[in-house]
Amino acid sequence: MPLHVPPAPAPALRSVLTALGSPTAVREAPTSALRDHQGPLSPDHPLPVHVWDDVSRAGGPLRTRPAGWRFLVRGGERAVAAAEARLTADGWTFSHFCGGPYVNATEQALHQAELFTTPYQPRLLSVPELYMLTLWLHHDLTSDGADGTPAPGDLLLPLAPAPPGIAAHRPQRVADLLPRLALRLTATPLLGPTARSAPAPAP
Repeated sequence: MPLHVPPAPAPALRSVLTALGSPTAVREAPTSALRDHQGPLSPDHPLPVHVWDDVSRAGGPLRTRPAGWRFLVRGGERAVAAAEARLTADGWTFSHFCGGPYVNATEQALHQAELFTTPYQPRLLSVPELYMLTLWLHHDLTSDGADGTPAPGDLLLPLAPAPPGIAAHRPQRVADLLPRLALRLTATPLLGPTARSAPAPAP
């Protein structure tokens, strides 16, 4: 069943189009596949990005916050990078290009979700405490993408690479995955106190 993708804010899309049209911005991108691509580049599959903070607070309220919009950057038949726009005091602005395995994993997860019989609104959910990015399939199809909290019945598809013990691209309900993530942080630190105190890399 087709996914119900909310439209990205027009200024966010314009900021990404401006960056893609700038030879300097593309040339300075940290993504070799983007820098080396010959031919036109276009933004595709806009997804609102939310951040899931304080996962380790077992039993506490589940809080997420909107962090921007991410677009897959298509060059020909494939995605070569992703571009992110963020809301600032001056309005929507281009934030950065990114590459790595999450680009292809996002595309794979979207194709996977298209085969589900239940309609969902796709989003990206970042879990910095676990260096983890998931495709969040939200039940509210009418949301503008910036609002809402993961409901117990919403689905999460962890993108590859997923943390040890978490199966990538295996859909799980929020109510089932949340306790596992909280337990992982409270019982078995992923990388030790020093590494966990360092800022997580951009997904």
